[in-house]
Amino acid sequence: MQREPLNTGLDFTPAVGDMAFTPLQRELLTVANRLGREKFAPRAAQWDREASFPFANYEDLREAGFLRLCVPKDHGGLGADYPTYMMVAAEIGRFCGATALTWNMHICSTMWTGVLADGIAMTETQRAEHAARRELHFQRIVNDGALYAQPFSEGSAAAAGRAPFGTTAKKVDGGWLINGRKIFASLSGAADYYGILCTEDVEGKDPDPRDTMYISVPATSEGLTISGEWDPLGMRGTVSRNLTFKDVFVTDAEQLMPRGIYFVGAQTWPAMFFTLAPTYLGLANAAYDFTVQYLRGEVPGEPPVKRRQYPTKQIAVAQMRLQLEGMKALFTRAIAEARPNPGKDEKLRLYAAHHAVMEGANDIARLAIRTCGGQSMMKHLPLERLYRDSRCGSLMLPWTAELIVDRMGRETLYEPGEKDA
Repeated sequence: MQREPLNTGLDFTPAVGDMAFTPLQRELLTVANRLGREKFAPRAAQWDREASFPFANYEDLREAGFLRLCVPKDHGGLGADYPTYMMVAAEIGRFCGATALTWNMHICSTMWTGVLADGIAMTETQRAEHAARRELHFQRIVNDGALYAQPFSEGSAAAAGRAPFGTTAKKVDGGWLINGRKIFASLSGAADYYGILCTEDVEGKDPDPRDTMYISVPATSEGLTISGEWDPLGMRGTVSRNLTFKDVFVTDAEQLMPRGIYFVGAQTWPAMFFTLAPTYLGLANAAYDFTVQYLRGEVPGEPPVKRRQYPTKQIAVAQMRLQLEGMKALFTRAIAEARPNPGKDEKLRLYAAHHAVMEGANDIARLAIRTCGGQSMMKHLPLERLYRDSRCGSLMLPWTAELIVDRMGRETLYEPGEKDA
């Protein structure tokens, strides 16, 4: 029986591949593709060269309503769910990795407190508290166009979920006192609010990851300082400098989740840590797209020299496509399966998808360099930037490539609670 060709309703193939998209997904992917082609790709070299934040891209995202993409519709947002965000993020990553990666930090601030929080077990009191407080944060974004960051890293095992955060929050009248330091804090100097993870300082109790708090610190807070140089190998436009908190007071209303709920959420929703991956799926698509254009002599502004006639280059392009199709298949399966309390096989597939994308993006960029050759490495072309940016993915906490392999092996061989004698 012959099948009808899939009609996606789009005049381009998105970074996630072809599938039956919803009307909202088609609309958002179309906007992301247009912004990427017309705005983000032409500017990407500037942010990389200067190691400067892509403020102009964020004005475009704000104007398109993309800062409120995952804010629920009844709060004034676009109401995108988890799979929809992941598709759109991959499309943006195809044109500017630094924009997609920093946008992820902002979007997660709304998605974690929105659709993901709806799937986390809370008491009635906690649910009411959360509903009231997230309204404040949603309205800042919807009404004021506020930008949220999400600093994790401290140079310890905390960001990997293996130790309590060194940054602390101590309860005082009317709010909290924040003390500590975050490194690799993307959007430093650009965000209006920093949604930090920290440990509640409970008198007489040792620090415990179960006491992790997720709390927003306004950028104008007294005692908050930004320091350090920012001159990395790749993802230079993320501007991820250091944040220091010295007796920073924030009100109770700044809590993004009730006390202790972040830890429950991390156990409930492992897919919340997969949201870095679409940026790198987008980069992999970009490296493949450039290679095809380059070998066909179709790169804008370059001599129309065809290099496609060599069997070695044809084989290399086939290898790139094989790997890219495998990455897309795992990625789309993982985002379709994302849910609270996934089964064992679903979790292992999620890990496999993350590893395949984060390592595969740089593999494809490496193949692109070997296939296109030395002339393609000039700074006015995007390939060398794509290679540097893609190398950063597998290093990112909480799921580095090594931690993913460790998790997969351990969770395959041990059921929950099992130990060796």
